[in-house]
Amino acid sequence: QVQLVESGGGLVQPGGSLRLSCAASGSIFSLRDMAWYRQAPGKQRELVATITSTGITTYADSVKGRFTITRDNPKNTVYLQMNSLKPDDTGDYYCNAVVGTARRGYWGQGTPVTVSS
Repeated sequence: QVQLVESGGGLVQPGGSLRLSCAASGSIFSLRDMAWYRQAPGKQRELVATITSTGITTYADSVKGRFTITRDNPKNTVYLQMNSLKPDDTGDYYCNAVVGTARRGYWGQGTPVTVSS
């Protein structure tokens, strides 16, 4: 089993920054694509950013130019640097990882992000 543990969430003012981390551990067999999702109250979970094992990234249109996803493969960790935060960025942020040749997906427990003045 693979465990994903997110950290770095919190309360920030509009225009502020946060850096989220997600560390993978356990029975890891080739950590492949990793991603960040978020879910605001009353809304569906949405994809925020993805990064492949080789560092190719994608972003939701709503966060392009403000968020940056990176990874440290030796540490099995993915990061999400969030700048110029807006109230609409508020929600629970979840890490997702695809592992192994079967591409089995795993989820972290989530870390809350609140953007408010």
